[in-house]
Amino acid sequence: MIRWLETAAGTGHGAPEGGWTTAADPGRLHAEGRIARARVEEAREHVAALLGTRPRQVVFTSGGTESANAATWGATRGRSGAVLLADVEHSCVRDAAPRWAPVVRLGVGPTGRIDPGEVEDALRRHDADEPAALVHCQAANHEVGTLQPVAEVVEVARRHGTLVHVDACAAAGHLPLALDDLGADLVSVSAHKLGGPPGIGALVVRRGLRLDPLLVGGEQERARRGGLENVPAILGFGAAAAALVAPGTLEGEAAVARGQTARLLAAATAVDGVGAVGDVEDRVPHIVCVTVEGIEAEPVLLGLDQRGIAAHSGSSCSSESLAPSPVLEAMGVDAERSLRLSVGWSTTDDDVDAFAAAFAEVVTSLRELRT
Repeated sequence: MIRWLETAAGTGHGAPEGGWTTAADPGRLHAEGRIARARVEEAREHVAALLGTRPRQVVFTSGGTESANAATWGATRGRSGAVLLADVEHSCVRDAAPRWAPVVRLGVGPTGRIDPGEVEDALRRHDADEPAALVHCQAANHEVGTLQPVAEVVEVARRHGTLVHVDACAAAGHLPLALDDLGADLVSVSAHKLGGPPGIGALVVRRGLRLDPLLVGGEQERARRGGLENVPAILGFGAAAAALVAPGTLEGEAAVARGQTARLLAAATAVDGVGAVGDVEDRVPHIVCVTVEGIEAEPVLLGLDQRGIAAHSGSSCSSESLAPSPVLEAMGVDAERSLRLSVGWSTTDDDVDAFAAAFAEVVTSLRELRT
């Protein structure tokens, strides 16, 4: 989905007609700066349209990790209450929260879904002492794809006057989002998850909410995030968002992705001892997860890689960690034997067929080695 950004030659007033540079500072008043500013704001409009919100609410960041950290930092400044979250949240949420506030852990069911009733009970307990500062509730899980009851959690938190941060990185660009209707206070998104360039994302801040910025040292992003804007990456983000906003594009890609992941799941679970993890129905269209009985994930992944198939175990941010996935452990799943399978805009039916053949061969050969 990476319909890449516009480029042009020249850096000065003598550049060819229509030429400009993405290296210009959009905060400057010279011609190049004004052009860069116009292009940044155009990209902001495209991102806002994709997310169902107003452009002024979109704060560009370096990605979902920074957005989640900024949301947690801002929501806990001046508030001494606890932060509520489940261990199925992304590591950037799990690791940021205890740095700045006491944490209350929420349980999840076998599909990785939190219970709004448990959120209500936890908030009610804290109301008697110190109202909670923030509830984290991801839109969709990044490892197993399960959708969370975000609207219900937002409604519960609103009754208690508690802010809500939604990590929508796994859902944005794959499912329709109407953030203004949802009413969440803070929402994180990442461009590379929806076909844009890496190193760029956004934090959507509810209209009227004022937060201390995580990064200071400049008045960029309306004083909500200091530092020179990454213009090329922002334009790439905007281009991907604009492509998805085109009538029928998001819905069409989601339908194709759901069909492909259903075929991946069917091919994998047709192998003895392989089962599905998470909610196979109420999920994002592009992610499924399976467990392989009796075989650790790493040799399966290496075997698939040798056959030209890229898969993963756990989240992308845990690839350098030897610890089992906290997400899968919270669900009661054997995290050492689980594989995440995902598709993207460039995935073809031939790719799915190749996986089906390779997966059965790899698992069978590994089991033969064990015996």
